[in-house]
Amino acid sequence: MTAAKQNFSFQKIVAATGVVLFVVKLAAWYLTGSVAILTDALESTVNVTSAFIGLYSLYISAKPKDTRHPYGHGKVEFISAAIEGMLISCAGLLIIYEAARNLGDPKPVGQLDYGILLITATAIVNYFVGALAVKKGKRNNSLALIASGKHLQSDTYSTVGIIIGLVLLYLTGMAWLDSVVALVFAFLILYTGYRIIRDSLKGIMDEVDEGLLEEMVRLLQASRSENWIDLHNMRVIKYGSTLHLDCHLTVPWYLDVHQSHAEIDTLSRLINDRFGGSIELFVHTDGCLDYSCEICLKKECAKRKAPLIQPVAWSVANISGNHKHHAERAL
Repeated sequence: MTAAKQNFSFQKIVAATGVVLFVVKLAAWYLTGSVAILTDALESTVNVTSAFIGLYSLYISAKPKDTRHPYGHGKVEFISAAIEGMLISCAGLLIIYEAARNLGDPKPVGQLDYGILLITATAIVNYFVGALAVKKGKRNNSLALIASGKHLQSDTYSTVGIIIGLVLLYLTGMAWLDSVVALVFAFLILYTGYRIIRDSLKGIMDEVDEGLLEEMVRLLQASRSENWIDLHNMRVIKYGSTLHLDCHLTVPWYLDVHQSHAEIDTLSRLINDRFGGSIELFVHTDGCLDYSCEICLKKECAKRKAPLIQPVAWSVANISGNHKHHAERAL
């Protein structure tokens, strides 16, 4: 099963979980009459909505490439994540509104023991499914699945706040406590929504994932072939669960087409073994020139024009920039 299909299958579990937990929270509100629990149930409507939005986006992103979408449909995941981030933020604002209103006019609640047990069960399930979604999303490079998982986890945090308020209310009878704790966790939810929106915009704008690029550069530097004289113009773009990498690789000028292609195959295997098969590589080979000898690590070369002076240690700063004169890069 491909990574995209795995993401889609797991998102079905996330959507089904959201529906079941929403029903449980409604039952808890019906039993207790707690405005705080009603607030938690209202937030779950956002969970259900965003889960099905994420499901649809993963369905679209799993479609194969076509003539109109040569890079696939993975970008839709960034749009889905942005919508989820906005919904999470709206949920946080709604909780602030409801909690503030309840703080000014506390309502009596009943059967808190049953309500606390039901809400605690939803929090445990929410966090467990959310953690699995984030883990699988990171493994398969799916921003939509990561967003769904973080959404479930943020719902858990707000639920924990409500549980604390309900327990304190149960022990002390001070009705205003549940609203105060809910307010605190509402701001945490707002921050989670902001982070998801920010990450989705970074993906839409093709912002560099510096952590991923640094990891790739370290891998290539550590496993560098002596025929890889230089590497430059390296870029990594995310399209859903697929990463597209393109770069220029400088090799000895006297290698024939098959030998140059073999070097590309070695580089491709190295990256795919480390990052999985969801990477597409587009590598352009350049033949070395006379001044390349000054940075060339190849020990036995009958065509060498000058001795090695200083090899270029690859880093994000010099591997991802535009092509420069090799001698300048060595200085």
